[in-house]
Amino acid sequence: MASLKLAFIGLGVMGYPMAGHLAKAGHDVTVYNRTVAKAEAWAKEYGGSFAETPAKTAEGCEMVFSCVGNDDDLRSVVFGEEGILAGMDEGAIFVDHTTASADVAREIYAAARELDKRFLDGPVSGGQAGAENGALTIMLGGDQDAFDASKSVMGCYGKAVTLMGEAGAGQLTKMVNQICIAGLLQGLSEGLNFAQLAGLDAKLVVDVISKGAAQSWQMENRGYTMVDDEFNFGFAVDWMRKDLGICIAESANNGAKLPVTKTVADFYDQIAAKGGNRWDTSSLIRLLKD
Repeated sequence: MASLKLAFIGLGVMGYPMAGHLAKAGHDVTVYNRTVAKAEAWAKEYGGSFAETPAKTAEGCEMVFSCVGNDDDLRSVVFGEEGILAGMDEGAIFVDHTTASADVAREIYAAARELDKRFLDGPVSGGQAGAENGALTIMLGGDQDAFDASKSVMGCYGKAVTLMGEAGAGQLTKMVNQICIAGLLQGLSEGLNFAQLAGLDAKLVVDVISKGAAQSWQMENRGYTMVDDEFNFGFAVDWMRKDLGICIAESANNGAKLPVTKTVADFYDQIAAKGGNRWDTSSLIRLLKD
């Protein structure tokens, strides 16, 4: 792959390693982070550079990537004189990996088109481990030409990179992902708690049923730690609370019924109230033990 001039905005637990994969692939990467010390640390580790604003970070880049917290965080780095769109060249591609609303994705897409710039909404799945291992699943919304031009670059940190449809389709697909995970984790929590109360060896149960129809990524990667009452792995409760809130808000627009999702969202609120904001999402089982 030819070396490209790239920018990455947002160096959290996901963005930091994702930007690192781009640099390790030989690209010229400039980064931006609200906490300058983290941008300096990234540049020292990967040999890239950092800039003072999103606009300066995006200047002269063929592609710009971002991964920030929520809709408001995204708007703060995209719009305005110091925002990404102000710094991008015409024809450049902006790919946002934030899990956000479909509405903000469509808003940015429309603003980019008016400026003759290209935008893809591309939330990811796979968590911190997926980002660190370069094995994320990336679901995108936007135009085919922008996708075709950027797919191989995203392959630096994505094992599956798929265009799902028009602007907003990436975010909508991520909502489906989170809805499925929420219900699955509650079922896994209830099953493992049942196993323990029944006097079974819960880890042996995981060994056995993970080879049958109940198998899932969550079971194989979180089942044993749930039995051990350990919740310091992967995706945090507060992040899932944010994501499920987006799903529930979108359901008001499309009429989807989400009874289980709303119930699990309430359970995560209860976990947060107990101080479990930074526990991983498999901590749902804690509520069954109180």
